[in-house]
Amino acid sequence: MPMIKAGLEAALAGRYRVEREVGRGGMATVYLAQDLKHHRPVAVKILHPHLAAQLGTDRFLREIQIAARLSHPHILTLIDSGEADGLLYYIMPFVQGESLRERLNRGGLPVDEALEIARHIAGALGYAHAQGVVHRDIKPENVMLHEGEAMVTDFGIAKAVSAAGSENLTQTGSTVGTPAYMSPEQASGESELDGRSDLYSLGCIVYEMLAGVPPFTGSNPQAVMVRRFTEPAPPLPAISPALPEVIERAIMRALEIRPDDRFSTTAQFAQALAVPGVVTTPPGASPATVATPSSTRAAKSVAVLPFADMSPEKDQDYFTEGIAEEIINALSKIQALRVASRSSSFAFKGKNQDIREVGDKLGVSTVLEGSVRKAGNRLRITVQLVNVADGYHLWSDRYDRELEDVFAVQDEIAENIVKALRVVLSENEKRAIEQARPENVQAYEYYLRGRQFVHQYREKSLQFARRMFQRAIEVDPNFARAYAGLADISSMLYQWWDASDANLSQAETASRKALDLAPDLAAAHASRGFALTISRQFAAAEQAFEVAIKLDPTLFEAYYFYARTCFQQGKLEQAATLFEKANSVRPEDFQASGLCSQVYAGLGRTADEERAYHRTIEIIEKHLELNPDDARALYFGANALAKLGNREKALDWLGRSRAVDPEDSAVLYNVGCVYALLGETDQALDCLEQAVVHGYAHKEWIEHDSDLDSLRQSPRFRKLVASI
Repeated sequence: MPMIKAGLEAALAGRYRVEREVGRGGMATVYLAQDLKHHRPVAVKILHPHLAAQLGTDRFLREIQIAARLSHPHILTLIDSGEADGLLYYIMPFVQGESLRERLNRGGLPVDEALEIARHIAGALGYAHAQGVVHRDIKPENVMLHEGEAMVTDFGIAKAVSAAGSENLTQTGSTVGTPAYMSPEQASGESELDGRSDLYSLGCIVYEMLAGVPPFTGSNPQAVMVRRFTEPAPPLPAISPALPEVIERAIMRALEIRPDDRFSTTAQFAQALAVPGVVTTPPGASPATVATPSSTRAAKSVAVLPFADMSPEKDQDYFTEGIAEEIINALSKIQALRVASRSSSFAFKGKNQDIREVGDKLGVSTVLEGSVRKAGNRLRITVQLVNVADGYHLWSDRYDRELEDVFAVQDEIAENIVKALRVVLSENEKRAIEQARPENVQAYEYYLRGRQFVHQYREKSLQFARRMFQRAIEVDPNFARAYAGLADISSMLYQWWDASDANLSQAETASRKALDLAPDLAAAHASRGFALTISRQFAAAEQAFEVAIKLDPTLFEAYYFYARTCFQQGKLEQAATLFEKANSVRPEDFQASGLCSQVYAGLGRTADEERAYHRTIEIIEKHLELNPDDARALYFGANALAKLGNREKALDWLGRSRAVDPEDSAVLYNVGCVYALLGETDQALDCLEQAVVHGYAHKEWIEHDSDLDSLRQSPRFRKLVASI
């Protein structure tokens, strides 16, 4: 190895200074080096000579170039690669931490920490799979731990070696994949692998983190392979009575022999592992490592409370709420940061609760609170980021600015939160949090007034929001976000309240204008997809949603409305995948979870259906604690309760939902669905007929909604559908 180090030093002279060997694995030797240009430590990995000879420079650089495109908070990015004197190398940031293998060798992991690591890995894999990249060698050695974050390394390397035609899959040191973690299809030599192969490997890692050993062991690699093909994974040892059974079921599903029997995506697996309040002690751990209510909070998480209005007239609620919402939207683009939803955070408006109580209820480690004083053209914004655990400030500041500086202030606040929580942003995330800014502050104020009413999700509030967006456009005809908002309002009104040509036309023209003004704005593409859906241009709608997701993988609305579009066409498998993705992007939203339950019912996937219903009820009960008069939450919850046989509580929630707005067509339709589930045929048809009277005209949805199956033979129901 001294000769290799000497050759490497000569080849990299002037760019990197090689210091020492720090590790050696089955495919590469790792050296610590200094990046002389950027003054940072890096890890230089040299492929073993026999692999380099098999592979060849061109094939290696081609495969590694694909991996170099990956940019995600839980992926260790590729900095450089090349060939030097027959040596093939690639360079990554040097992580001051330890590998997951080293961590496991030190002893058992607390369950909450193990599941958090699993979710980080799942997020990285899900992102890579969406880019068409399968890792092929997921194992504890390829996961680095740094400041509570897990980062996956070596994307593209196993694929490169596989491309060279390595057939020896049974000897460690030269395998494409590692026997203890390799999926059955990879072990059998299949060349066309998809993300479910990595999912299997991740299942092996999670099993080992919880049980202390991999699911399959043996005296040699061949024995491990035989057991993998001939035996199901052994049940997890009884770690603690408090460990939810759903976790073991999820892991066992990830370890199914057939890829079709596993989760479709790593995001679905991560969601199945997202069980709050897990309190248990792993093998060998002391009671001090047991998760407590405070330790179940995500380490890097924040709730942004609505800012207090300190203006003399106390008439700036729309403005103070708008600033807080903009900060929430910006922070939500960051995958390594968990951000409480607007509906959850804003439920604490005016309640003056202790910050620690707020943090406990929202499951976050930090809370941002602030105030705004607006007088004429002057702003004073005061903010403080508070650590929930001890009540101390992590950061605070005061901004005395002109009104037109409000956008810069919002950006500075978001940036300072990121710094205070020590979150590393990818380049894509840095770009994503920069919103399309209006040219006129007055237009922005109208836009914020509109946004305040969109969230009420009622026809009257949406009509008011539309007027505000229109005024914003009158003041600033180049305000793309206002056009996107106007398009969404028109699409919502058309779909659930007023299926008029005027709404259809406005959705079409406003969504086009938003795209013309801001072709790189993900929300504009999502609005366009929604508008195309209501005009039944489904293929074009799906293309628009795909672009929106590519531009912003954290945009909930893109996944959610894309899923609804697929459901309308009867594409239930695709709809389920998209609803699950929407739920993983915004776990506190009950809509995606509730609708996903119904899709699973249509697919006959009973276990998934039941899991999703339980998840939906849990989300809604927490939501109703903070928002007891949310009609939409009540009828979604009633639906799930009915499916699980809780008739009495379902009827109670139906009554509460109708009382909030008895003439709202969306409320009437959904209440009617639940009455149908409960066998109350006349009441169901009464509600559905009233829904149509008040503007409901979503014919494809009624035709595919499994909740209404009990009504389909009714002449009264057939007449109703024909009338739409």
